Amino acid sequence: MILTYKIKHGRDFSDELRKAKKIAEYAIQTHNRSSKDVKHIGLKSIIANQILKKYSSNKRIKKVSSAKLAIPHQGIKIDQNTKTIYAPCLKLYLKYDFPNNFEKVNQIELGEEYAYVSVSIPEPEMDKPSGWIGVDRNTTGHIAVVSDPESGKVLKLGKAALHTHTKYKNTRKSLQKKGKYGKVKEIRNRENRIVRDINHKVSRKIVNVAKELGKGIKLEDLTGIRKSKNQAESFRYAKNSWSFYQLQQMIEYKAKLLGVEVAYVEPAYTSKTCSRCGKIGDRNGKSFKCPACGHVDHADSNAGFNIAKRPCIDRSVKERDLAEGTTDSPKIALARTPLTIEPQVL
Repeated sequence: MILTYKIKHGRDFSDELRKAKKIAEYAIQTHNRSSKDVKHIGLKSIIANQILKKYSSNKRIKKVSSAKLAIPHQGIKIDQNTKTIYAPCLKLYLKYDFPNNFEKVNQIELGEEYAYVSVSIPEPEMDKPSGWIGVDRNTTGHIAVVSDPESGKVLKLGKAALHTHTKYKNTRKSLQKKGKYGKVKEIRNRENRIVRDINHKVSRKIVNVAKELGKGIKLEDLTGIRKSKNQAESFRYAKNSWSFYQLQQMIEYKAKLLGVEVAYVEPAYTSKTCSRCGKIGDRNGKSFKCPACGHVDHADSNAGFNIAKRPCIDRSVKERDLAEGTTDSPKIALARTPLTIEPQVL
C-alpha cells in the first residue's frame, strides 16, 4: 500500500523549480529521456531524469505551468531513530512525524512550499466485522450521517461543508462579474482546502467509530451518479462541487490502515425505504414517514440504517461490466480510482 505525506520543507527552491520547468518543456517538445541533453540547464541529473521520465512518455501533456523536483528512492537516506529524511542531491533534511511502519520511501516531490513523500507500507490484516454501520453521504445538511442498527445510534458529521460551498459560490459569482478571474481561482483553491480538511476529519471519525465498535463500514455505490441528467440544477452543483469520491477515498484508505472493512450496497431507494418494515414511505426534505408502520425518522438517518442492513455487492464485477459493456450497462470505460490519497499535513 502506498501513501503520500505532505511536509513543509522551509527551503527556497525557486531556481531549481524554474530549471525543472525548462526540462519538462523540453521533454514535452522532444520526448527525449537523455539527461545529457539537458545538462546545460544545471539541474542535478538524478532529478532531471525523473522529470524527463514523467513528461517525455506522456503525449497528452501539451503545456506545463510548473514542474516539481522529483527525487527517486535511490537518492534518499532515512534515519528512523531521529525520524529524518535526507536528500544529498539538494542537501535537504526533512523531519517527519508519520509512523515508522513504512517499508521504504519511494520518492520525494518538492514544490515551492511542500515536500510530498511517497512511502510503501505493508498491507494490514483486515478485521472480521461483527456487524456494519451505514454511512449516508449528502449534498445538503450533514455530508455524512452514520447509523448503527444494533444500537440505534446516529452520528451526523460535516454540516459546515454546505455553508462553505454556498459562501464561496456566491463570492466567485460576484468576482466573475467584475472580471477578477485570478481572485476567483484563489477563492476556489481556498474552498477546496477547507472542504478537504472537513472530509479528512469526517472520514477519520467514521473509521475510528467503526474500529471501536469492531464493525465494518457500508457505503452506497455511487458509480455513475455524476452522469445522471434528471436532477435539479441546485443538486447538480452541490454534487459536483462537494466531492462524494474524495470522502469515499479517504474513508477507504483510513479504514485499510486500521484493518476496517469497507463494503458497498446498491443505492436505489435507501432514503425512501422504511428501515423498520421495508415498505416505501414518504420523504419530504429531511423528514421521513412510513404510512405502513407509522415509523418517523430523519431521512438521512433512515437511509443510513438501510445502507447498513443491505447486502453487499461485488463492485469488481460491476466495474468490469461498466468497462467492457453489457446488455444492461452503457459501454463506458470506467475511470479507476487511485487507492492512495494524500494524508493531512503532519
